[in-house]
Amino acid sequence: MTDDVAERKMQFLFALRTRGVTDSRVLEAMERIDRGDFVRGIFAARAYEDMPLPIACGQTISQPSVVGLMTQALAPSPRDKVLEVGTGSGYQAAILSQLARRVYTVDRHRRLVHEARALFDRLGLTNITAFTADGSHGFPEQAPFDRIIVTAAAEDPPGPLLAQMKIGGIMVLPVGQSDTVQSLIKVTRTETGYDYEEIRPVRFVPLLEGLGEE
Repeated sequence: MTDDVAERKMQFLFALRTRGVTDSRVLEAMERIDRGDFVRGIFAARAYEDMPLPIACGQTISQPSVVGLMTQALAPSPRDKVLEVGTGSGYQAAILSQLARRVYTVDRHRRLVHEARALFDRLGLTNITAFTADGSHGFPEQAPFDRIIVTAAAEDPPGPLLAQMKIGGIMVLPVGQSDTVQSLIKVTRTETGYDYEEIRPVRFVPLLEGLGEE
């Protein structure tokens, strides 16, 4: 690692802390998983900046501080089975793989899933299963889940995802109209229903039904 890259990584972790990512397990996972592996082409030089960046299929790799805050709110434990809706670059799933027992990640774009799988294999992340499907329906074959994270915005938490949470389970997702302000919310399933907590304003691509064209 060059001194320049090492310096940028230190600044990267410092930026996460200053923006509210304080959980030591989350910070350690984000130190182990190199965002530079998930950013390609002309944007590779900006991998350690706290900003979202374009990836294939018209999608984005989320801002690192938002990834950190979402992971922190999700509070995955080493025994948890996690569902991620919206694989994208694979960065969020890779971080979750350091914190949970098993990660299932789904995306509507075959190309993104194919590229993410190849990257998980190269990095030796053997506890992630990535597949192409309509994530708004969740993954009934493996339900219920201890944790669910959604990296695209729906107007409301999708019913199938709520139904696939365990009692005591947590879901973190952005909600709101795609062209206006969205809120990142944390949903906890209780014995009698669901508790909702608003975390902060965010901006995500919309959660779309069906499969993508590539």
